[in-house]
Amino acid sequence: MRKKVFVIAEAGVNHNGSMEIAKQLIAVAAMAGVDAVKFQAFKADSLVSETADKAEYQKQTTNKDESQYEMLKKLELSDDQLKELKEYCVKKSVMFLCSPFDVESIATLDALGIEIYKIPSGEITNYPYLKAIAALNKKVIFSTGMATMQEIKDCFDVLVREGTAAENITILHCNTEYPTPMKDVNLLAMNTIADELGVAVGYSDHTEGIEVAVAAVSLGATVIEKHFTLDKNMEGPDHLASASPQELVQLMSAIRNIEQALGTSEKVPTESELKNKDCARKSIVAKQAIKVGEKFTEDNLTTMRPGTGINPMMWDKIIGETSDRDYAKAECI
Repeated sequence: MRKKVFVIAEAGVNHNGSMEIAKQLIAVAAMAGVDAVKFQAFKADSLVSETADKAEYQKQTTNKDESQYEMLKKLELSDDQLKELKEYCVKKSVMFLCSPFDVESIATLDALGIEIYKIPSGEITNYPYLKAIAALNKKVIFSTGMATMQEIKDCFDVLVREGTAAENITILHCNTEYPTPMKDVNLLAMNTIADELGVAVGYSDHTEGIEVAVAAVSLGATVIEKHFTLDKNMEGPDHLASASPQELVQLMSAIRNIEQALGTSEKVPTESELKNKDCARKSIVAKQAIKVGEKFTEDNLTTMRPGTGINPMMWDKIIGETSDRDYAKAECI
């Protein structure tokens, strides 16, 4: 049987700088049944220059007059706040995850005892950052938005060379556009990553709706990450491309259903369908009344339900045999 898919509800910066909203996000995700809730750890002063421009999708969902630095500064979580959120996750029986965006934040998360490091797409070419995470020899998940296959391989190689066991790495196919147009999802690239590197793969979903994430599970994703929000109409860079609480519940239900539906790959009748076998299959029967001593022919035999008699696959062996008794029309031979 396949392993259970690990589902990460990406709260990201959808807390809008409010601990109350952050805790509501954790509660919503825990109620939906996700495995982990993920936030983001960064220091705006280390992450971005004060003159850096915003991405186009950020300009559409936030104040156009503020810089990327000003936007992110308002969304920072302090070390104490991260600790408080981790403790709240423990209370809600859901794993706390957090993506660090700078080396300082890696150290912060290490002090919190983070079990899994999630590397965001924008950091997979950040060599000193990758070295710092690899040296911890923890489980690592990294997203691959905007990346070429060579960049993905380079990131993987750095992690392994600097201390992370290859079997502890999961690579997520991803597209860094919010929301991602369906024509740009290229979901089959997830399997290309698996084939090229021989690692566990998954999908970080930025599309609207839940169908692409569910499709990724059917293709073999072991990890699914999905942004979610309390309200898509809230101000902030990621709300519009995030799942609503209801969609998060629907996503979890769909993923767990697909896990069961994928089964074992062995083609055998299931217990639930065997009871229908006799009703649906056919048997060799008398097409008309047949007397003892008559030969069975294609003129006096046919096939009909139920399937309680001789299997019609025995047809050629029955034709030409002699009847050893009388048969009524439609009676099983």
